[in-house]
Parts: sequence; C-alpha cells; structure tokens
Amino acid sequence: MFLGQYAHSFDEKGRLTIPVKYRDLLIGSAYLTQGFDRNLMVWTSASFKVVYDQINDLSITDPDARLLKRLIFSNAVQVELDKLGRILVPQYLRDMVDLQSSALVVGNGDYFEIWADQNWQNQQNQMQDSDSIANRFTGLSLRTK
Repeated sequence: MFLGQYAHSFDEKGRLTIPVKYRDLLIGSAYLTQGFDRNLMVWTSASFKVVYDQINDLSITDPDARLLKRLIFSNAVQVELDKLGRILVPQYLRDMVDLQSSALVVGNGDYFEIWADQNWQNQQNQMQDSDSIANRFTGLSLRTK
C-alpha cells in the first residue's frame, strides 16, 4: 500500500525521486496520468490494468465514458524507476498541474499522487474542515468489520 506524504524536488531533467517505501511496490514499470484534482496519479502496472479494463468496458456511446477515457489514457505514460529511484515526469504533465521545482508525493492506497505545493495545501484545507468532512463522508459507511 502507498501511504504517507513525502516532499521531493525535481531535477533539471524533470525527474522526481520516488520515496524509498514506494519503490518496492513499483517493480518493473508504472503508469503516470492526470488525476482528478489538479494532481497526477501513479499506478502500479497491475492496478492500472484493472482501471484500464474497467474504463474500456464502458460504452463509447456515453459522452462521460469517452471523456473519462480521454482524461486517463491521453495523458498516461509508462514510467520506470532509474537506478536512483526517480521517474521522469513529462513537461506537459508538470505544466498541467502547476508542478515547479518541488512536489508532494502522497500515498492513496493502491496508487500515489503527485501534487504541486499550493494545490496540496488547498486539498489539506478541505480535509481539515471537520463540518464539511462529517457531512461529505456520512454515506460511505466505513467499518472495521
């Protein structure tokens, strides 16, 4: 599982160091794509295949399905860790989500996200609004058993 938050910097070529705790989960290659909240998502090959299959099962006659397909697949790139544990984040994806010289790498269970500092701060502000959170998540029925 991808858990926690880590601050990292981009090098001059646009490579981002992946946290050591995440590297063992990224054996072989991974997939990087646009997220839903002005962020990027990084999926293991196995997890991306599950998402890929689900999206491809949607009807192409549904405009929302076509839009989702474009959002995920047109912005997806296969990435591999280099010897120093870095991935190359293409410039167009960095521009898309306002990534400059640094980023926050944030675990999200089966995948992790890459955030620009200000975008993550905005997300943090939403997560700290206890009244909004209580109302938003009431219907999810989270249980330990």
